[in-house]
Amino acid sequence: MRWEKFTTATLSLAVIVFLGGCASGFTNVAPSPPQSYQSLGTTTGSGCGSLGILGTAYYFVPMGINSRVEKAYSDAVSKVPNATALTNVTIQENWYWWLIGTARCVTVTGEAIK
Repeated sequence: MRWEKFTTATLSLAVIVFLGGCASGFTNVAPSPPQSYQSLGTTTGSGCGSLGILGTAYYFVPMGINSRVEKAYSDAVSKVPNATALTNVTIQENWYWWLIGTARCVTVTGEAIK
């Protein structure tokens, strides 16, 4: 009887820890533009991350996956001199298989502003 309670408690704790490790915070992709701004042209940036280790349905080790949108946004802004932000932002995600995981790449496209 005591062993069953221990097993149930241990399993419950393991599930909570496992699911809690999959959480991340919200990311504001494009901040609100100021009242007046100057358009500098269209730009594109990309950022990638991976999920890996084990077999097909069990990819669970995140490698740079949470920051890929921020990287893509920063990449797009940095490609236009004097740009401070983007408006009319669109996001496209592509993924592909590699040897022990999947790569997830995000492309951010928008109008650079100053």
